[in-house]
Amino acid sequence: MRVTVDENDIVELYRRASAEFGKRVHAVEGRWDAPTPCADWDVHTLVNHLVNEERWTPPLFAGARIEEVGDRFDGDLLGHDPVATWEQAAKEALEAIQAPGALSRTVHLSFGDHPGREYATQLAADHLIHAWDLARAVGADERLDPDAVDALLPWFGPMEDLYRQMGVIGPRRTVPEGAAPQDRLLAMFGRQP
Repeated sequence: MRVTVDENDIVELYRRASAEFGKRVHAVEGRWDAPTPCADWDVHTLVNHLVNEERWTPPLFAGARIEEVGDRFDGDLLGHDPVATWEQAAKEALEAIQAPGALSRTVHLSFGDHPGREYATQLAADHLIHAWDLARAVGADERLDPDAVDALLPWFGPMEDLYRQMGVIGPRRTVPEGAAPQDRLLAMFGRQP
């Protein structure tokens, strides 16, 4: 069963998740080579990954196909001011998602065509989980927006096995009975809370 929410809720979910990640980017303070919970990724690589996603968002929501975007966002995108680069990329991605009709459009992804609302939810989930990864890496506050967590839990439940089959998340971690929603979501994404 796939959970759907109102388009305004999806935009707000994405905005909150992006803000959570951005808050942790501002907390890096020179620890760009610190290890993260993501295997083989340091802080620089993790932030670059999210900037890459942000850069892809405007053309994909505008209808571009993967082959049209090509390799223009490959490599190190952070430049000499990673925080400013993040801020600009995040602003442009949010504008693309907020554009009239964006969530109703078909987005052409590497794994098929999907409604914009679904892609925006996927992006929100990635931003939120990686906000925790980044917080863990730099010793920042690991508490995530509880409303965003609550919105993503029912959406991700039916998606979890597919994500694991695609190899984009690790094995589910065990959490105690009655664990907090954030801990349950992190465990579903293969993180040890």
